[in-house]
Amino acid sequence: MVFQSRLPSWIILCSVWLFRFAHTGEAQAAKEVILLDSKAQQTELEWISSPPNGWEEISGLDENYTPIRTYQVCQVMESNQNNWLRTNWIAKSNAQRIFVELKFTLRDCNSLPGVLGTCKETFNLYYYETDYDTGRNIRENQYVKIDTIAADESFTQGDLGERKMKLNTEVREIGPLSKKGFYLAFQDVGACIALVSVKVYYKKCWSIIENLAIFPDTVTGSEFSSLVEVRGTCVSSAEEEAENSPKMHCSAEGEWLVPIGKCICKAGYQQKGDTCECK
Repeated sequence: MVFQSRLPSWIILCSVWLFRFAHTGEAQAAKEVILLDSKAQQTELEWISSPPNGWEEISGLDENYTPIRTYQVCQVMESNQNNWLRTNWIAKSNAQRIFVELKFTLRDCNSLPGVLGTCKETFNLYYYETDYDTGRNIRENQYVKIDTIAADESFTQGDLGERKMKLNTEVREIGPLSKKGFYLAFQDVGACIALVSVKVYYKKCWSIIENLAIFPDTVTGSEFSSLVEVRGTCVSSAEEEAENSPKMHCSAEGEWLVPIGKCICKAGYQQKGDTCECK
């Protein structure tokens, strides 16, 4: 029997919408600034696939029946696969440490007939830093490997029959970054994958008032253990306490920590909440 090198789409997803994904909590955390969210784009993503017959962009519906764009690949019948998928250029703003959240499904190789030795159950995640959009060509040697991504749960033919899909979520970090932007790339080496969503974000500490001092939005540092020291500005009609300037520290997780010093109301004013009012 001769197998085709490219399996039909139904083996991976049955066009995605037939399955109910488990609810995974898509609400944006207050500490995240989103740079890319593929689920939020309902038009074609138009990422670069190399070779062109590798990764395929398809339409589907998520667990809330909202239209989404996904990518899939399932060239498991032939060995030595090297299929690349690259995002568009992502401007990083002033962030140094970037988070990448991947949601994907992956087929259990043991549930596919005739693929012994050629089917894989992992794929690779890469990035490439650059100050500008370099066009549509992918030069593999420019990309830095972030990690090999494996599924906690893979699905089988039985799951297809019951219209169940085992959705995996993996988060990886990139940094410190120094250029204006970057690309992400996904390398398939012979797996049966559906890349359901890609979210790219960084974290910041949002502006707050503490001890009558205003601390502005602050992007987190470049390392996991970074604490960014920020000096506060006194609110109206307040002044710094003598030799005790207000300071806070923005943690890598986007939380304000270690308050030092404070502001006090000027003479003739009294504190009321986060303000100073006339007595």
